[in-house]
Amino acid sequence: MAAHDPRIVAAIVVAAGAGSRLGADVPKAFVEVAGTPLLSHVTQRFLDHRAVRDVVVVSPPDFVEDAAALVPGAHVVAGGVTRQESVERGIAALAVDVELVLVHDAARAFVPAEVIERVIRALADGAGAVIPTLPLIDTVKRVEGSRVVETPDRGSLRVVQTPQGFRRSVLVAAHTQDVSDAPDDASLVEALGLPVLVVDGDEDAFKITTPADLIRAEALLARS
Repeated sequence: MAAHDPRIVAAIVVAAGAGSRLGADVPKAFVEVAGTPLLSHVTQRFLDHRAVRDVVVVSPPDFVEDAAALVPGAHVVAGGVTRQESVERGIAALAVDVELVLVHDAARAFVPAEVIERVIRALADGAGAVIPTLPLIDTVKRVEGSRVVETPDRGSLRVVQTPQGFRRSVLVAAHTQDVSDAPDDASLVEALGLPVLVVDGDEDAFKITTPADLIRAEALLARS
């Protein structure tokens, strides 16, 4: 982080999902890639980042002790029923002096340090909310039933990644809203009418959802 901005940064790693599409007998965060659980891979990236002081991991409730054993440098709390509730439990666990908060999905276990840095730097430069994105490559259709009704211009569309970064006050205010179906934290900020800035994401920050993604992750580690 820029030397002129000494604000305290914390990361909330959201790892409470079941990951049923992976077909594993453990929650997604405990599935191994190259012999190491995804939770260890992703949490270490934030523990190692020079600008991140604290890391809070939000674990499946029945796996809190297991998670704590895997990531001894982080503070582990039990997640909620929904992603939004899990993030709120992570916020509640933050130290009082934390000012900038990164919210990251554990499924994006191999996010490069450069993406984390870009998000933090944008916050340090004054943004209230920041998300990493990639250009949309495929053509997108909006459909109703089985009929195409619109082809949006993909030039203005972006694929969203994490970590999403926020000034703590903005994130807390966003989560006071009763918006149960928000797809991410940035959507809650948008609902407040506040701006959300974008920075460049990275292909390596892909989301692990299916068994094919695990193969991609193995290949990524093999070449790194």
